[in-house]
Amino acid sequence: MKKEKTENTENKILDAAKNIFEVKGMNGARMQEIADAAGINKAMLHYYYRSKQLLFEAVFKNAFSLLAPQLNAILNNDDSIEEKIRSFTHNYISFIAKHPYIPNFVIQELNRNPKFIEKIQQADAFPSLDKFNAQVEKEVEDGILKPIDGKQLFVHIVSLNIFPFVAKPLIKGFLKLDDKDFQELLEQRKIDVAEFIINSIKK
Repeated sequence: MKKEKTENTENKILDAAKNIFEVKGMNGARMQEIADAAGINKAMLHYYYRSKQLLFEAVFKNAFSLLAPQLNAILNNDDSIEEKIRSFTHNYISFIAKHPYIPNFVIQELNRNPKFIEKIQQADAFPSLDKFNAQVEKEVEDGILKPIDGKQLFVHIVSLNIFPFVAKPLIKGFLKLDDKDFQELLEQRKIDVAEFIINSIKK
């Protein structure tokens, strides 16, 4: 019973922190408001997480631990590069649409603390690009793909998928979109991004 209560309290803390970090970022969030949102006192919050930094990292790792295995599985399965691009794009956009704070979390924290990437890399199933890079090279040699470096291709994929989330206000402003329109745009990008990249690299 005590273990269940502890896990329930911790989940409430992580959910509250996630919502507040998403709106206010790492620097703008306050431990007191996270405690209030979780329905506990500040002393209890500090019992679970001694600092805002540790809480921030726990929130991120909790979400990243769900995403990383999915992406790693896609990059290292036996599908063609074309199918991997489609799967990666669909899974990434679907996941980040449910956890939109993650890209800004990463960018803000890496700007503030460049060594944060070392902690991210320690996560279970952190995506490995070795097979993906080798497969791109092989498909180029076989005449399936135009000459392209696997690392560059991966950066293209990630960039086109991430940008709408980190630049959401800008995109909504330029395109005059409301929240519903923006969600529809994201749904369409699950197809359009993949097709755009595939068409640019296929012979």
